[in-house]
Amino acid sequence: MVKVVKGLPAGWGTCSRTVVMKARSLALTCWKDTLAVGSGSHIIILNTIIGSQVAALSGHTDRVGSLTFSLDGALLVSGSEDKTAKLWDLQTGGVIKTFCGHTGHVRSVSISPDSTTLASGSQDESIRLWGVLTGECFCVIVGHSSWVNSISFSPTNSQHLVSSSNDYTVRWWDINGDQIGPTQKGYCVTFSLDGTHFVSWGGEVATVRNSESGVVTIKLQASSKFDCCCFSPSGKLVAGSAGHTIYVWDITCSDPHLFKTFVGHTSTITALTWSSSLISASHDKSVKFWQIGASSTDPATTDVMSTPPTSTSIQSVSLQARKGIAISSDSDGVVKTWDISTGLCKASFQTPAKSSRWRDAQLIEDRLIFVWHEKTKICIWDTEKDELVQTVDTPETYAHGVRISEDGSKVFYLGLKLIQAWSAWTGEAVGKVEFEGFASNLDPLYADGSRIWVYFRGLSTEGWDFGTLGPSPIPLSGTFPNRPHLNCISHWQDTGPCRIEDVVMGTNIFQLVGRYAKPWEARWDGQYLVAGYKSGEVLILDFCQYLSRYM
Repeated sequence: MVKVVKGLPAGWGTCSRTVVMKARSLALTCWKDTLAVGSGSHIIILNTIIGSQVAALSGHTDRVGSLTFSLDGALLVSGSEDKTAKLWDLQTGGVIKTFCGHTGHVRSVSISPDSTTLASGSQDESIRLWGVLTGECFCVIVGHSSWVNSISFSPTNSQHLVSSSNDYTVRWWDINGDQIGPTQKGYCVTFSLDGTHFVSWGGEVATVRNSESGVVTIKLQASSKFDCCCFSPSGKLVAGSAGHTIYVWDITCSDPHLFKTFVGHTSTITALTWSSSLISASHDKSVKFWQIGASSTDPATTDVMSTPPTSTSIQSVSLQARKGIAISSDSDGVVKTWDISTGLCKASFQTPAKSSRWRDAQLIEDRLIFVWHEKTKICIWDTEKDELVQTVDTPETYAHGVRISEDGSKVFYLGLKLIQAWSAWTGEAVGKVEFEGFASNLDPLYADGSRIWVYFRGLSTEGWDFGTLGPSPIPLSGTFPNRPHLNCISHWQDTGPCRIEDVVMGTNIFQLVGRYAKPWEARWDGQYLVAGYKSGEVLILDFCQYLSRYM
């Protein structure tokens, strides 16, 4: 529904996050932005964008040890130590079907690419094949001589599946129960997303093979026994966990090598999956999100609903989608530009702005211009020259907002009952408006050249054009040029969650929840939402696909 483009302001867009569970987490599966976690006898559904719980599914009577989504994300299947597998309706949170027949723990489940067949592997040493529509078992495969640890359909062939067992064998089957191809060695097995390769592991070695030929592509070595492995969505990386540590290998380059190591869990890692980030679950009751290419250690474990400690609160954010950037400034005076397509930091600048709440920035002809209010002055900083190029005196010591126009020509100051504008380059005053109502803040979207709009505490909006030659700015009667009818409602004083509202219908169409519910600062341009937080995080959401369906 919504795509996160990343945006954490610590070194290369670090996006590590920890979700604390109430019970040990044994299983993970991910489809796009939806993550299912097996936690005790429950299944917790998380939104991977905002890290918050969406739903909790109850129905199993013992620990959930295996989870999988159908290829289209419409179905969720679980396997449990209560000896059953279940098919879930994610819209209602209810059970569609329960598959009973195993006499031991169901250790693994898989659903065929065409969503017609469910496979389950059990501690009773058998594999059962079930009709998804009928709920009936139509084939029992007895070929392993010990627990079936993993079962997986080929992502490209609904007729073939592969299993692995405590008997340290990997075997291929058709849905009639006949073994196809030779038996190979391995304790567990999983496929790449495109089905061209699979990785099997046991002991300190994981082996990547070509699915069609069975030829070994590479063998991966860890310092202790592998517990789980998975492929990245591109198939270029393989992640494997051993004990408390996660290893990531680049397997497609001419010299396959260990690419990254992650340390942060305090107990054995029980599951790995991959969406836009690598996700791990552990016996330490946590689920961690790791951003490849970022910091290799996870921050201190925190509850997802709380704000982690930090000393660099984000004080302002701005958005220039046409130039592909967002801009943030923090309480240490550091201004950063972010590539909204990748979430990576493009540039970082140190400024003297450390005490001001009110700030703004714009990229003007490849020069980043930054303004802030300090005591009775507005300071204008050129980050390219690393110098203060202008200051202007304000009539009050307190501000309700400062804005630099998108073309860089003017700086606007909002006081309690007045708005004033100056030339950004000469400091010359170009107009002032005094009004009766109490101003709330400057409109976060529109400061287009000479025109500016102001929100009032009664929720009304008024605008003025400061580019006229007359004695005073011309009122604009609250009209907005080409303004999207979807508006961002953000309460910077933590009085309510940030949401996207249809101003025509008066209804909410999206709302941030969890840790990211209440940004300290937010900008919205009709497609992108950029939010800055006291935690030091910057969140960038792309609503393009969602809005195309909504409109």
